[in-house]
Amino acid sequence: MNNETLDKMRQLRLYGMYDAFKTNLETSIKESLTPDQFIAFLIASEWDDRRNRNIERAIKSAGFRYKASLEEVDYAIDRGLDKNQFHRLAGLDFIKEHKDIFITGSTGTGKSYLATALGYQAYQDGFKVLYVNTAKFMGLLKLAKAKGTLLAELKRIERIDLLILDDFGLQPFDPQSRLILLDIIEDRHQKRSTMLTSQIPVKQWYDIIGEKTIADAVLDRIVHHSLRLELYGESLRRRKSKSDNVFL
Repeated sequence: MNNETLDKMRQLRLYGMYDAFKTNLETSIKESLTPDQFIAFLIASEWDDRRNRNIERAIKSAGFRYKASLEEVDYAIDRGLDKNQFHRLAGLDFIKEHKDIFITGSTGTGKSYLATALGYQAYQDGFKVLYVNTAKFMGLLKLAKAKGTLLAELKRIERIDLLILDDFGLQPFDPQSRLILLDIIEDRHQKRSTMLTSQIPVKQWYDIIGEKTIADAVLDRIVHHSLRLELYGESLRRRKSKSDNVFL
């Protein structure tokens, strides 16, 4: 009977329940639970398993570099992160309102983590999300242009609800990249949300993009109605290194 139940769970792809039920057979968890508690245990196991698999799919499809969650954001560190502001952003109204977000600050202040946490939340809420390193992304799009597939790629990007451009401006834009950037921003302007993380202050983006006309066109579309998180302080990685070596 137990083997038959396990087989049915696998056929129904109830992998969380399958693992929980199998663990029960090996450890007799059920004996310490009421029938209602045991059913709740199985459902919770299935829920957790699906959520974890959803996160793994998000990493692959959205391109996230690592796992991040809103629950694990550290507000105790002095880096200019306003908890109320970030909680409002976590409500994702900015995506529904097609607003852009800039997260700026020196290296190691947690810009990419915060962007990823918001991206995960958006993905879990059913939004299409794409997370990319800006320089590598521009390289891939230039390659697509050489292959004659750039228009198709731009159409795909246009349909993304939240595009996260990480490390924006870390490398200056060459003539081809800045034109591609303008196409992306123009296609998404007031129709989709774009999030940029950067070590470079916004006031210096003009020089990073280069070429006056294009820089004006890009910044005019993303700066005036954007939401901003400006972080400061010492690198969190450096802080952790000091903490790890405190007793050495």
